[in-house]
Amino acid sequence: MTGTLRTMTGDNRKPRPRILIAGLGNVLLQDDGVGVHAVRELCRHRRSGVVIAEVGTALFNALHLFEWADKVLVIDAMQAGHPPGTIYLLAGDSVEQGRAQTSLHEFNLHSVFNFIPRSRNPETTILGIEPETMGYGLQLTPPLRAGLHRVVQEARDLVNRWKPHSFPSSAVHRV
Repeated sequence: MTGTLRTMTGDNRKPRPRILIAGLGNVLLQDDGVGVHAVRELCRHRRSGVVIAEVGTALFNALHLFEWADKVLVIDAMQAGHPPGTIYLLAGDSVEQGRAQTSLHEFNLHSVFNFIPRSRNPETTILGIEPETMGYGLQLTPPLRAGLHRVVQEARDLVNRWKPHSFPSSAVHRV
């Protein structure tokens, strides 16, 4: 059997959106790994029907997840010239149009979406946090460590708007 598998809800048989939360970044470069740190936190209180993926820098390995999803929340470091720890929330298509605020992985993220048929491109939102440094190290800098809980809460709030009443049990993928 081929086709699209959708989870149906209630009597109205309305499809529930398939949601992917993708944490991007390189954990060897301090604040660049903030997306990975955020999804690790989110995995502690997983939500049913939401796939949480620790993508890191392996974007093409996660192509099948991006293609599967109806809605994608990408969490990543984002340089936009504000103080470290500043949180940004923007629609993925606004980044494609060349806005000044761009993800550190924008080129790769958009390259991945070029491999997905237009009809399957998911609605994408980027949740970014301004890094302090991208130097070698495994720990987030103090401003990002302090802001991590706000990023995680913003991610939960956004996903709850997409799919109300959740955060206890989903599939977890490490790419």
